[in-house]
Amino acid sequence: MSEFPWGEASATGVGSHPGADHVETLRTVFGEVPDLPYLPELPDRGVGADMVGRTASLLVDLPVEVQPSGWRFTDRPGRDLRRAREHLARDLDGLEEVAQGYEGPLKIQVCGPWTLAGTVELRYGDRTLADPGAVRDVAESLAEGLAAHIAAVRSRVPGATVVVQLEEPGLPGALAGTVPTASGFGRLAAVEPPIAAERLRAVLPPEVFTVVHCCAPEVPFDVLRSAGVRGVSLDAGLLRRRDEDKIGEAIDRGTALFLGVVPGTDSRLPDIGVVARPAVELWRRLGFAPAGLARQVVLTPSCGLAGASPGYARAALARCREAARVLREDPEDERD
Repeated sequence: MSEFPWGEASATGVGSHPGADHVETLRTVFGEVPDLPYLPELPDRGVGADMVGRTASLLVDLPVEVQPSGWRFTDRPGRDLRRAREHLARDLDGLEEVAQGYEGPLKIQVCGPWTLAGTVELRYGDRTLADPGAVRDVAESLAEGLAAHIAAVRSRVPGATVVVQLEEPGLPGALAGTVPTASGFGRLAAVEPPIAAERLRAVLPPEVFTVVHCCAPEVPFDVLRSAGVRGVSLDAGLLRRRDEDKIGEAIDRGTALFLGVVPGTDSRLPDIGVVARPAVELWRRLGFAPAGLARQVVLTPSCGLAGASPGYARAALARCREAARVLREDPEDERD
């Protein structure tokens, strides 16, 4: 993939934000990361405003409800699902208001099929991940619901080029067989990589640039490549040198890299040169031409910002935006 929907030296956020004012949060996003804004989630608003609730509200013919243990599939739609859909409807209304006249890339985030299957329980209480047939049904339902969601976003913001981010922090655990059963006394069987790739591929919307975010160690680059993912979002602080060969292969194939470079919770933000350094040094070690760095790498916080204060969330996005400008410069000039 030689072309990306965003311009050079872009930054964005992962997705979640603190607080309950969705319109003000949208204004923050469009103001601080105008080159690649996104539709944020505000889990502080309550049931259905979290990432799992938002994604579950998109599923077709698979209603959910909240139990003491979390989200669970149920026989018929109820109050919890209605609340989740109402939150999303208000978010889309706010997006239409704030993004009026906007033209450019616009990112939306939903749970990927494996994280959703590892989080939502079946009607009898076990995790959906325990039932391969149920996982397949979830992936197919999610694909249909996501297509409708993309159409809704496009209708609200006609000038937007939609970028989809699938949240898959649970994918490494599913592949490794470390996801606990509902009882907590056992572990679910490991998912075979070809099956993992197949279910992911089923969800990827055609003709839409799709990124997978995985803020966990052991990002499964081979599975993401097999699925046809066009971008990978990860936490720079979790990268190990042994990951770099696979990252280099992905970049060489044209995969975009969304690199988390500032903490997701309140802390002292480093100077922009320090924030940009992980991207600059990784690019240099991999031996790629400097000209591609600002085009193929997007800077982000390390994870969602729901646990931060509103002031820090704004500052973190601004720091990512400022640091992204450093990527335009020759990496050789950034050495201490």
